[in-house]
Amino acid sequence: MKLFNSLGNNKEELQRNPNGKFTMYFCGPTVYNYAHIGNFRTYLLQDVLTRILEVDGYNPCVARNITDVDDKTIRDSIKNNVTLKTFTEKWTKIFHEDCEALNMKLPDFEPKAAEHINEQIDMIKILIDKGFAYLAQDNSVYFRIASFGGYGRLSNVENRELKTQEIDSAGKKNLADEYDRENVSDFALWKSTKPEDGENFWISPWGKGRPGWHIECSAMAKKYLGDTLDLHSGGVDLKFPHHENEIAQSECANGKKFSRYWMHVAHLLVDGAKMSKSLGNLYTLGDILKKGYSAQCLRYALISAHYSQQLNFTLNNLVAARNAIEKLQNFFHKISPVRNIQKFEISEWKFLKDAFSALLDDMNTPACLGNVFKLINETSAESLDENQKHELCEEFSTIMYCLGLRLDDEEQDVEIPEEIKTLAESRWQAKQSKNFVEADRLRKELSNHGWTIKDSSTTYTIEKSEP
Repeated sequence: MKLFNSLGNNKEELQRNPNGKFTMYFCGPTVYNYAHIGNFRTYLLQDVLTRILEVDGYNPCVARNITDVDDKTIRDSIKNNVTLKTFTEKWTKIFHEDCEALNMKLPDFEPKAAEHINEQIDMIKILIDKGFAYLAQDNSVYFRIASFGGYGRLSNVENRELKTQEIDSAGKKNLADEYDRENVSDFALWKSTKPEDGENFWISPWGKGRPGWHIECSAMAKKYLGDTLDLHSGGVDLKFPHHENEIAQSECANGKKFSRYWMHVAHLLVDGAKMSKSLGNLYTLGDILKKGYSAQCLRYALISAHYSQQLNFTLNNLVAARNAIEKLQNFFHKISPVRNIQKFEISEWKFLKDAFSALLDDMNTPACLGNVFKLINETSAESLDENQKHELCEEFSTIMYCLGLRLDDEEQDVEIPEEIKTLAESRWQAKQSKNFVEADRLRKELSNHGWTIKDSSTTYTIEKSEP
Protein backbone atom coordinates (compact mmCIF):
# COMPACT_ATOMS: atom_id res chain seq x y z
CA MET A 1 0.00 0.00 0.00
CA LYS A 2 1.13 3.55 -0.75
CA LEU A 3 0.38 6.47 1.56
CA PHE A 4 1.36 10.13 1.68
CA ASN A 5 3.97 10.46 4.41
CA SER A 6 3.70 13.84 6.17
CA LEU A 7 7.32 13.40 7.22
CA GLY A 8 9.01 14.30 3.94
CA ASN A 9 5.79 15.10 2.05
CA ASN A 10 6.02 12.16 -0.34
CA LYS A 11 3.74 9.30 -1.25
CA GLU A 12 5.58 6.18 -0.18
CA GLU A 13 4.99 2.45 -0.22
CA LEU A 14 4.42 1.22 3.32
CA GLN A 15 7.13 -1.30 4.07
CA ARG A 16 5.89 -4.29 6.03
CA ASN A 17 7.34 -4.81 9.47
CA PRO A 18 9.68 -7.84 9.48
CA ASN A 19 8.60 -8.53 13.08
CA GLY A 20 5.14 -9.46 11.79
CA LYS A 21 2.95 -6.63 13.12
CA PHE A 22 2.49 -3.20 11.53
CA THR A 23 2.36 -0.94 14.59
CA MET A 24 0.20 2.18 14.52
CA TYR A 25 -0.48 4.82 17.15
CA PHE A 26 -3.58 7.00 16.79
CA CYS A 27 -4.12 10.09 18.91
CA GLY A 28 -7.44 9.49 20.65
CA PRO A 29 -10.01 11.73 22.34
CA THR A 30 -9.74 14.04 25.30
CA VAL A 31 -12.70 12.79 27.30
CA TYR A 32 -14.39 15.90 28.69
CA ASN A 33 -17.37 16.20 26.31
CA TYR A 34 -18.93 14.58 23.26
CA ALA A 35 -16.57 13.90 20.35
CA HIS A 36 -17.85 15.96 17.40
CA ILE A 37 -18.02 14.92 13.76
CA GLY A 38 -14.70 16.62 13.02
CA ASN A 39 -13.04 14.33 15.56
CA PHE A 40 -14.83 11.34 14.12
CA ARG A 41 -13.76 12.09 10.58
CA THR A 42 -10.18 11.46 11.69
CA TYR A 43 -11.06 8.37 13.75
CA LEU A 44 -13.15 6.88 10.92
CA LEU A 45 -10.47 7.35 8.29
CA GLN A 46 -7.94 5.77 10.65
CA ASP A 47 -10.40 2.89 10.99
CA VAL A 48 -10.57 2.56 7.20
CA LEU A 49 -6.76 2.52 7.01
CA THR A 50 -6.62 -0.26 9.62
CA ARG A 51 -9.17 -2.33 7.70
CA ILE A 52 -7.34 -1.92 4.38
CA LEU A 53 -4.03 -2.95 5.93
CA GLU A 54 -5.74 -5.93 7.54
CA VAL A 55 -7.17 -7.08 4.21
CA ASP A 56 -3.81 -6.49 2.49
CA GLY A 57 -1.97 -8.68 4.97
CA TYR A 58 -0.03 -6.08 6.98
CA ASN A 59 -1.31 -7.45 10.32
CA PRO A 60 -1.92 -4.01 11.87
CA CYS A 61 -1.57 -3.53 15.64
CA VAL A 62 -3.21 -0.31 16.89
CA ALA A 63 -2.86 1.70 20.08
CA ARG A 64 -5.24 4.65 20.55
CA ASN A 65 -4.90 6.67 23.73
CA ILE A 66 -7.50 8.21 26.00
CA THR A 67 -6.48 11.64 27.33
CA ASP A 68 -8.09 11.77 30.77
CA VAL A 69 -5.58 14.16 32.38
CA ASP A 70 -5.25 17.68 30.99
CA ASP A 71 -6.46 21.22 31.62
CA LYS A 72 -9.96 20.56 30.27
CA THR A 73 -10.71 17.29 32.06
CA ILE A 74 -9.49 18.67 35.39
CA ARG A 75 -11.34 21.98 34.96
CA ASP A 76 -14.67 20.36 34.05
CA SER A 77 -14.50 17.58 36.64
CA ILE A 78 -14.05 20.20 39.36
CA LYS A 79 -16.84 22.30 37.85
CA ASN A 80 -19.14 19.25 38.02
CA ASN A 81 -18.01 18.45 41.58
CA VAL A 82 -16.98 14.87 40.75
CA THR A 83 -13.65 13.07 40.80
CA LEU A 84 -11.52 13.14 37.67
CA LYS A 85 -11.90 9.37 37.31
CA THR A 86 -15.71 9.47 37.57
CA PHE A 87 -15.92 12.37 35.15
CA THR A 88 -13.65 10.89 32.47
CA GLU A 89 -15.12 7.39 32.73
CA LYS A 90 -18.54 8.83 31.89
CA TRP A 91 -17.27 10.51 28.72
CA THR A 92 -15.11 7.52 27.76
CA LYS A 93 -18.19 5.30 27.88
CA ILE A 94 -20.09 7.73 25.63
CA PHE A 95 -17.17 7.81 23.21
CA HIS A 96 -17.13 4.01 23.04
CA GLU A 97 -20.89 3.93 22.38
CA ASP A 98 -20.46 6.36 19.49
CA CYS A 99 -17.57 4.29 18.09
CA GLU A 100 -19.71 1.15 18.20
CA ALA A 101 -22.61 2.89 16.46
CA LEU A 102 -20.22 4.05 13.73
CA ASN A 103 -18.94 0.48 13.27
CA MET A 104 -15.36 1.26 14.30
CA LYS A 105 -12.97 -1.55 15.14
CA LEU A 106 -11.62 -1.66 18.67
CA PRO A 107 -7.91 -0.80 18.97
CA ASP A 108 -5.60 -3.52 20.25
CA PHE A 109 -4.60 -1.21 23.09
CA GLU A 110 -6.42 1.80 24.54
CA PRO A 111 -4.20 3.17 27.32
CA LYS A 112 -5.36 5.99 29.57
CA ALA A 113 -2.96 8.74 30.55
CA ALA A 114 -3.96 8.65 34.23
CA GLU A 115 -3.10 4.96 34.42
CA HIS A 116 0.43 5.51 33.04
CA ILE A 117 1.83 8.24 35.25
CA ASN A 118 4.86 6.13 36.24
CA GLU A 119 5.80 5.50 32.63
CA GLN A 120 5.64 9.23 31.95
CA ILE A 121 7.75 10.06 35.01
CA ASP A 122 10.34 7.47 33.93
CA MET A 123 10.65 9.05 30.48
CA ILE A 124 10.97 12.54 31.95
CA LYS A 125 13.79 11.29 34.22
CA ILE A 126 15.65 9.99 31.16
CA LEU A 127 15.24 13.30 29.35
CA ILE A 128 16.59 15.23 32.35
CA ASP A 129 19.53 12.84 32.75
CA LYS A 130 20.43 13.21 29.08
CA GLY A 131 20.26 17.01 29.23
CA PHE A 132 17.18 17.42 27.04
CA ALA A 133 14.93 18.67 29.85
CA TYR A 134 15.36 21.00 32.82
CA LEU A 135 13.70 21.77 36.14
CA ALA A 136 12.22 25.25 36.42
CA GLN A 137 12.03 27.32 39.60
CA ASP A 138 8.44 26.30 40.29
CA ASN A 139 9.36 22.58 40.06
CA SER A 140 7.83 22.12 36.61
CA VAL A 141 9.96 20.29 34.05
CA TYR A 142 10.40 21.58 30.51
CA PHE A 143 11.79 20.05 27.34
CA ARG A 144 14.61 22.15 25.90
CA ILE A 145 13.72 22.40 22.20
CA ALA A 146 17.08 23.95 21.26
CA SER A 147 18.79 20.73 22.39
CA PHE A 148 17.09 18.67 19.67
CA GLY A 149 18.47 19.45 16.24
CA GLY A 150 15.65 17.69 14.40
CA TYR A 151 12.87 19.80 15.87
CA GLY A 152 10.47 21.12 13.23
CA ARG A 153 11.09 18.64 10.42
CA LEU A 154 7.49 17.37 10.48
CA SER A 155 5.78 20.77 10.49
CA ASN A 156 8.55 22.89 8.91
CA VAL A 157 8.96 25.28 11.83
CA GLU A 158 12.74 24.96 12.03
CA ASN A 159 13.47 28.59 11.21
CA ARG A 160 11.09 30.21 13.66
CA GLU A 161 12.36 31.85 16.82
CA LEU A 162 12.61 29.50 19.78
CA LYS A 163 11.11 30.85 22.98
CA THR A 164 10.50 29.55 26.46
CA GLN A 165 7.00 28.57 27.50
CA GLU A 166 7.76 29.14 31.18
CA ILE A 167 6.71 32.81 31.10
CA ASP A 168 3.89 34.06 28.87
CA SER A 169 3.67 37.47 27.19
CA ALA A 170 2.01 38.92 30.30
CA GLY A 171 4.95 37.87 32.46
CA LYS A 172 3.01 35.09 34.21
CA LYS A 173 3.74 31.39 34.54
CA ASN A 174 2.52 29.61 31.43
CA LEU A 175 1.58 26.00 32.11
CA ALA A 176 -1.10 25.52 29.47
CA ASP A 177 -1.25 22.10 27.81
CA GLU A 178 -1.75 23.78 24.45
CA TYR A 179 -0.29 27.00 23.11
CA ASP A 180 -0.55 29.11 20.00
CA ARG A 181 0.25 27.00 16.95
CA GLU A 182 2.68 29.61 15.63
CA ASN A 183 4.61 29.80 18.91
CA VAL A 184 7.65 27.51 19.07
CA SER A 185 8.35 27.08 22.77
CA ASP A 186 9.97 24.89 25.34
CA PHE A 187 7.05 22.82 26.56
CA ALA A 188 6.04 21.33 29.90
CA LEU A 189 6.78 17.66 30.52
CA TRP A 190 5.74 17.86 34.17
CA LYS A 191 3.50 20.57 35.56
CA SER A 192 3.75 21.53 39.20
CA THR A 193 0.43 21.55 40.98
CA LYS A 194 -1.54 24.78 41.18
CA PRO A 195 -4.63 25.70 43.24
CA GLU A 196 -7.09 25.25 40.39
CA ASP A 197 -6.01 21.59 40.00
CA GLY A 198 -7.62 20.71 43.34
CA GLU A 199 -6.70 17.17 44.40
CA ASN A 200 -5.67 16.17 40.88
CA PHE A 201 -1.94 15.64 41.35
CA TRP A 202 0.62 12.86 41.63
CA ILE A 203 3.88 12.61 43.56
CA SER A 204 7.05 12.82 41.47
CA PRO A 205 10.79 13.39 42.09
CA TRP A 206 10.03 17.07 41.45
CA GLY A 207 7.12 17.34 43.86
CA LYS A 208 3.35 17.28 43.44
CA GLY A 209 2.04 17.75 39.91
CA ARG A 210 0.90 16.02 36.75
CA PRO A 211 2.27 15.25 33.31
CA GLY A 212 2.00 17.65 30.40
CA TRP A 213 -0.25 16.71 27.50
CA HIS A 214 2.48 15.69 25.05
CA ILE A 215 4.46 13.23 27.15
CA GLU A 216 1.58 10.78 27.56
CA CYS A 217 1.63 9.67 23.93
CA SER A 218 5.39 9.15 23.86
CA ALA A 219 5.36 7.08 27.04
CA MET A 220 2.35 4.93 26.12
CA ALA A 221 3.45 4.39 22.51
CA LYS A 222 6.77 3.09 23.81
CA LYS A 223 5.13 0.76 26.33
CA TYR A 224 2.67 -0.86 23.93
CA LEU A 225 4.34 -0.61 20.53
CA GLY A 226 8.07 -0.17 21.17
CA ASP A 227 10.63 2.54 20.52
CA THR A 228 9.84 2.89 16.80
CA LEU A 229 6.33 2.93 15.33
CA ASP A 230 5.49 1.95 11.80
CA LEU A 231 2.86 4.70 11.51
CA HIS A 232 1.50 7.55 13.61
CA SER A 233 -1.72 9.38 12.75
CA GLY A 234 -3.95 12.21 13.88
CA GLY A 235 -5.73 15.30 12.67
CA VAL A 236 -3.66 17.86 10.78
CA ASP A 237 -4.13 20.27 13.70
CA LEU A 238 -1.96 17.97 15.83
CA LYS A 239 1.03 18.15 13.51
CA PHE A 240 2.29 21.15 15.47
CA PRO A 241 2.92 21.28 18.32
CA HIS A 242 1.72 17.89 19.58
CA HIS A 243 3.30 15.53 17.06
CA GLU A 244 6.42 17.64 16.75
CA ASN A 245 6.84 17.42 20.52
CA GLU A 246 6.22 13.68 20.52
CA ILE A 247 9.05 13.21 18.03
CA ALA A 248 11.42 15.32 20.12
CA GLN A 249 10.61 13.55 23.40
CA SER A 250 10.67 10.03 22.01
CA GLU A 251 13.79 10.30 19.88
CA CYS A 252 15.75 12.03 22.62
CA ALA A 253 14.68 9.52 25.27
CA ASN A 254 14.89 6.35 23.17
CA GLY A 255 17.73 7.22 20.81
CA LYS A 256 15.76 5.86 17.85
CA LYS A 257 13.47 7.14 15.10
CA PHE A 258 9.99 7.58 16.55
CA SER A 259 7.78 6.76 13.54
CA ARG A 260 8.55 5.68 9.99
CA TYR A 261 5.34 7.12 8.51
CA TRP A 262 2.95 9.92 9.47
CA MET A 263 -0.63 10.28 8.24
CA HIS A 264 -2.60 13.47 8.90
CA VAL A 265 -6.31 13.93 8.19
CA ALA A 266 -7.47 17.30 6.86
CA HIS A 267 -9.89 19.62 8.64
CA LEU A 268 -13.66 19.31 8.43
CA LEU A 269 -15.70 22.39 7.58
CA VAL A 270 -19.44 22.61 8.19
CA ASP A 271 -21.47 24.71 5.77
CA GLY A 272 -18.22 26.27 4.57
CA ALA A 273 -17.06 27.40 8.03
CA LYS A 274 -15.02 26.05 10.89
CA MET A 275 -17.18 24.28 13.46
CA SER A 276 -18.09 26.32 16.52
CA LYS A 277 -20.91 26.42 19.05
CA SER A 278 -21.43 30.12 18.37
CA LEU A 279 -22.20 29.41 14.70
CA GLY A 280 -24.50 26.54 15.62
CA ASN A 281 -22.68 24.18 13.25
CA LEU A 282 -20.95 21.90 15.74
CA TYR A 283 -22.55 18.47 15.39
CA THR A 284 -22.17 15.30 17.43
CA LEU A 285 -23.38 11.85 16.41
CA GLY A 286 -26.38 12.39 18.66
CA ASP A 287 -27.27 15.57 16.77
CA ILE A 288 -27.16 13.68 13.47
CA LEU A 289 -29.35 10.87 14.81
CA LYS A 290 -31.93 13.39 16.05
CA LYS A 291 -32.19 14.74 12.52
CA GLY A 292 -33.25 11.30 11.28
CA TYR A 293 -29.99 10.09 9.76
CA SER A 294 -28.26 6.90 10.81
CA ALA A 295 -24.73 6.44 12.10
CA GLN A 296 -23.89 4.67 8.85
CA CYS A 297 -25.04 7.73 6.89
CA LEU A 298 -22.60 9.82 8.89
CA ARG A 299 -19.82 7.28 8.42
CA TYR A 300 -20.34 7.25 4.66
CA ALA A 301 -20.40 11.05 4.45
CA LEU A 302 -17.22 11.46 6.49
CA ILE A 303 -15.14 8.87 4.61
CA SER A 304 -16.37 9.67 1.10
CA ALA A 305 -13.86 12.49 0.56
CA HIS A 306 -10.09 11.94 0.43
CA TYR A 307 -8.48 12.11 3.85
CA SER A 308 -5.96 14.73 2.74
CA GLN A 309 -8.65 17.10 1.43
CA GLN A 310 -10.91 19.34 3.48
CA LEU A 311 -14.49 18.09 3.55
CA ASN A 312 -17.25 20.70 3.56
CA PHE A 313 -19.98 18.91 5.49
CA THR A 314 -23.63 19.84 4.97
CA LEU A 315 -26.89 18.08 5.71
CA ASN A 316 -27.16 17.49 1.97
CA ASN A 317 -24.11 15.22 2.35
CA LEU A 318 -26.24 13.02 4.60
CA VAL A 319 -29.07 12.89 2.07
CA ALA A 320 -26.60 11.79 -0.60
CA ALA A 321 -25.07 9.29 1.82
CA ARG A 322 -28.44 7.74 2.62
CA ASN A 323 -29.27 7.39 -1.05
CA ALA A 324 -25.86 5.87 -1.78
CA ILE A 325 -26.18 3.36 1.06
CA GLU A 326 -29.60 2.28 -0.17
CA LYS A 327 -28.16 1.72 -3.64
CA LEU A 328 -25.30 -0.33 -2.19
CA GLN A 329 -27.78 -2.32 -0.07
CA ASN A 330 -30.04 -3.08 -3.00
CA PHE A 331 -27.16 -4.34 -5.12
CA PHE A 332 -25.63 -6.38 -2.31
CA HIS A 333 -28.95 -8.07 -1.57
CA LYS A 334 -29.23 -9.11 -5.22
CA ILE A 335 -25.89 -10.90 -5.21
CA SER A 336 -25.60 -12.12 -1.61
CA PRO A 337 -27.51 -14.85 0.24
CA VAL A 338 -26.66 -13.14 3.57
CA ARG A 339 -27.04 -9.61 4.88
CA ASN A 340 -23.82 -9.24 6.87
CA ILE A 341 -20.60 -7.79 5.50
CA GLN A 342 -17.38 -9.74 5.98
CA LYS A 343 -13.88 -9.81 4.50
CA PHE A 344 -12.59 -12.56 2.24
CA GLU A 345 -9.13 -13.53 1.02
CA ILE A 346 -9.22 -12.50 -2.63
CA SER A 347 -6.46 -14.23 -4.60
CA GLU A 348 -7.32 -12.39 -7.82
CA TRP A 349 -9.61 -9.38 -8.09
CA LYS A 350 -11.85 -9.63 -11.15
CA PHE A 351 -14.82 -7.30 -10.71
CA LEU A 352 -13.57 -4.63 -8.28
CA LYS A 353 -9.85 -4.60 -8.92
CA ASP A 354 -9.86 -0.85 -9.61
CA ALA A 355 -11.82 -0.16 -6.43
CA PHE A 356 -9.35 -2.04 -4.24
CA SER A 357 -6.39 -0.54 -6.12
CA ALA A 358 -7.76 2.91 -5.30
CA LEU A 359 -7.72 2.06 -1.60
CA LEU A 360 -4.11 0.88 -1.89
CA ASP A 361 -3.15 4.13 -3.63
CA ASP A 362 -3.08 6.67 -0.78
CA MET A 363 -6.43 5.43 0.56
CA ASN A 364 -8.44 7.03 -2.22
CA THR A 365 -11.92 6.41 -0.86
CA PRO A 366 -13.79 8.60 -3.39
CA ALA A 367 -12.15 6.78 -6.32
CA CYS A 368 -12.96 3.45 -4.68
CA LEU A 369 -16.64 4.38 -4.29
CA GLY A 370 -16.72 5.73 -7.83
CA ASN A 371 -15.54 2.37 -9.17
CA VAL A 372 -18.08 0.50 -7.03
CA PHE A 373 -20.98 2.56 -8.38
CA LYS A 374 -19.65 2.25 -11.91
CA LEU A 375 -19.85 -1.52 -11.54
CA ILE A 376 -23.37 -1.31 -10.06
CA ASN A 377 -24.57 0.86 -12.94
CA GLU A 378 -23.05 -1.42 -15.57
CA THR A 379 -23.83 -4.83 -14.06
CA SER A 380 -27.07 -6.74 -14.03
CA ALA A 381 -27.07 -9.26 -11.21
CA GLU A 382 -29.52 -11.41 -13.15
CA SER A 383 -27.01 -11.84 -15.99
CA LEU A 384 -24.38 -13.41 -13.72
CA ASP A 385 -24.08 -17.15 -13.27
CA GLU A 386 -23.81 -18.53 -9.74
CA ASN A 387 -20.01 -18.71 -9.78
CA GLN A 388 -19.70 -15.11 -10.98
CA LYS A 389 -22.24 -13.96 -8.44
CA HIS A 390 -20.29 -15.71 -5.67
CA GLU A 391 -17.00 -14.11 -6.73
CA LEU A 392 -18.56 -10.68 -7.04
CA CYS A 393 -20.24 -11.07 -3.65
CA GLU A 394 -16.90 -11.80 -1.98
CA GLU A 395 -15.19 -8.85 -3.65
CA PHE A 396 -18.07 -6.46 -2.96
CA SER A 397 -18.32 -7.55 0.68
CA THR A 398 -14.57 -7.14 1.17
CA ILE A 399 -14.61 -3.60 -0.22
CA MET A 400 -17.52 -2.73 2.08
CA TYR A 401 -15.56 -4.25 4.98
CA CYS A 402 -12.60 -2.01 4.14
CA LEU A 403 -14.92 1.01 4.20
CA GLY A 404 -16.66 -0.20 7.34
CA LEU A 405 -20.14 -0.06 5.79
CA ARG A 406 -22.54 -2.64 7.25
CA LEU A 407 -25.44 -2.49 4.72
CA ASP A 408 -27.70 -4.17 7.28
CA ASP A 409 -30.99 -2.41 6.43
CA GLU A 410 -30.79 -0.05 9.40
CA GLU A 411 -31.67 2.82 7.08
CA GLN A 412 -35.14 1.40 6.59
CA ASP A 413 -35.84 1.57 10.32
CA VAL A 414 -35.06 5.25 10.90
CA GLU A 415 -37.98 7.05 12.52
CA ILE A 416 -39.20 10.41 11.29
CA PRO A 417 -37.57 13.00 13.57
CA GLU A 418 -39.63 15.65 15.33
CA GLU A 419 -37.91 18.41 13.39
CA ILE A 420 -39.12 16.90 10.10
CA LYS A 421 -42.63 16.36 11.46
CA THR A 422 -42.78 20.02 12.52
CA LEU A 423 -41.62 21.23 9.10
CA ALA A 424 -44.13 18.99 7.35
CA GLU A 425 -47.00 20.22 9.52
CA SER A 426 -45.99 23.87 8.96
CA ARG A 427 -45.91 23.22 5.24
CA TRP A 428 -49.38 21.62 5.33
CA GLN A 429 -50.81 24.57 7.28
CA ALA A 430 -49.23 27.02 4.81
CA LYS A 431 -50.83 25.12 1.93
CA GLN A 432 -54.22 25.12 3.63
CA SER A 433 -53.91 28.88 4.10
CA LYS A 434 -53.06 29.19 0.38
CA ASN A 435 -49.63 30.56 1.23
CA PHE A 436 -48.12 28.57 -1.62
CA VAL A 437 -44.79 30.41 -1.64
CA GLU A 438 -44.14 29.38 1.97
CA ALA A 439 -45.48 25.88 1.32
CA ASP A 440 -43.07 25.44 -1.61
CA ARG A 441 -40.18 26.77 0.46
CA LEU A 442 -40.88 24.28 3.23
CA ARG A 443 -41.30 21.42 0.75
CA LYS A 444 -37.88 22.28 -0.69
CA GLU A 445 -36.37 22.39 2.80
CA LEU A 446 -37.82 18.96 3.55
CA SER A 447 -36.43 17.68 0.27
CA ASN A 448 -33.00 19.01 1.17
CA HIS A 449 -33.21 16.93 4.35
CA GLY A 450 -34.08 13.84 2.29
CA TRP A 451 -37.83 13.67 2.88
CA THR A 452 -40.74 13.76 0.46
CA ILE A 453 -44.29 14.99 1.18
CA LYS A 454 -47.20 13.24 -0.52
CA ASP A 455 -50.57 15.00 -0.24
CA SER A 456 -54.08 13.61 -0.43
CA SER A 457 -57.28 15.63 -0.31
CA THR A 458 -57.41 15.52 3.49
CA THR A 459 -53.89 14.86 4.81
CA TYR A 460 -50.28 14.14 3.90
CA THR A 461 -47.63 11.47 4.44
CA ILE A 462 -43.87 11.81 4.95
CA GLU A 463 -41.51 9.42 3.19
CA LYS A 464 -37.80 9.13 2.71
CA SER A 465 -36.72 10.38 -0.71
CA GLU A 466 -35.85 7.68 -3.22
CA PRO A 467 -32.22 7.44 -4.42
